[in-house]
Amino acid sequence: MQHRHLLPQELDLLVDGDVGFGVAPLRAHVETCPECAERLDALRAVVAQLDAVPHFTPRLGFADRVMTDVQVIEPWHVALADTARRLVPQSTGMRVLAAVGAGVVATTVSGSALWLAFRADLLGWTTGVALEQGAQGTWAAIGASVRALLTAQPDSGALALGAAVLTVTALVATLAFQRLAAAARANQG
Repeated sequence: MQHRHLLPQELDLLVDGDVGFGVAPLRAHVETCPECAERLDALRAVVAQLDAVPHFTPRLGFADRVMTDVQVIEPWHVALADTARRLVPQSTGMRVLAAVGAGVVATTVSGSALWLAFRADLLGWTTGVALEQGAQGTWAAIGASVRALLTAQPDSGALALGAAVLTVTALVATLAFQRLAAAARANQG
């Protein structure tokens, strides 16, 4: 069998006075090995000197001053969890109120999304009507503007353009509201 000396952590177990499984063979080794016994005595002397050093308390705010110079990198998931914890109310009543509020919001958003999903045909139809009326109104306004610009009266062109835009806008709005009301009545019946 090859002779080996104790490792530093094994010597620490003996200096600390640990008792337990595996410490007895270490003590037996120290009794038979003068070099390990000498290292153990030196470690015990250092521990005794450290125990003799007077204990002191740092000044108030010392840790804060040191930590201002230390760069601490917090992982994103820890920061997110801390933010979420700060948003959760501390009292039971407020937690229940927050949970009920979150449930109402979730139900409203889900219900609205389902309603829109089943009413996509209505949304598509309304968009088509609006685009059709808008295109017709735009072409009418362009035609009126071109006619007004080609006439010899420059002031009447601006007047004709304004009248055409106003007329087209009123016509589009009236037709869109009529069709929307008709579609709503058809869906109710």
